Amino acid sequence: MRILMIVTSHDQMGDTGHKTGIWLEEFAAPYYRFKDAGAEITLASPKGGKPPLDPNSQVPDALTDATERFEKDEAANAVFANTVTLDGLKADDFDALFYPGGHGPLWDLATDQKSIALIEAFVAQNKPVAAVCHGPAALVNAKTPDGKPLVSGKRVTSFTNDEEKAVGLENVVPLSIEDEFKKHGATFERGDNWASYAVVDGKLVTGQNPASSDATADEVIKLLSA
Repeated sequence: MRILMIVTSHDQMGDTGHKTGIWLEEFAAPYYRFKDAGAEITLASPKGGKPPLDPNSQVPDALTDATERFEKDEAANAVFANTVTLDGLKADDFDALFYPGGHGPLWDLATDQKSIALIEAFVAQNKPVAAVCHGPAALVNAKTPDGKPLVSGKRVTSFTNDEEKAVGLENVVPLSIEDEFKKHGATFERGDNWASYAVVDGKLVTGQNPASSDATADEVIKLLSA
């Protein structure tokens, strides 16, 4: 089981002067779900090297068993500090693709052509593609082999407009994933704000928010074990 996890390289929250990046739980929880299932994990990002962590995801209220495990895991931290770039990565070499969230992907992965090409290659090979919270921003511009939006006619979820408003960032973010998915003909589903909610449609897996990180990863493992 070989899983490619692609994380953001973007660390600025628009022009607010605040930092953003990866939401730690959304990386750590799936990482250990995959690791404990015996997966070989490759970490990649648009710029390579150490990706940014959203400082708000490291405050006490945001910490979980998975984030605390990561903080103590020297081997995982070494891998995290040395993500590879997307250059030369091929869907042929992996069994599944996973995108953690944090607000960063809204700025870089939503339009990153190398990332989009990888998504489309995984889809063409009928391999699982998964993303959680703001990670689904990476999917909004991807297309199926016949040129339709990837999410057209698909059941999907992501961080919702209501949740974005609840954190006061609806006028800061460059796009609404929920709106983009609906525009592209997806059926957008959701659970309660902040509750775990994951949607599986074929080989496409999406999770709503940080609480959905474990569930989203578990659905990927189920697909790979089927």
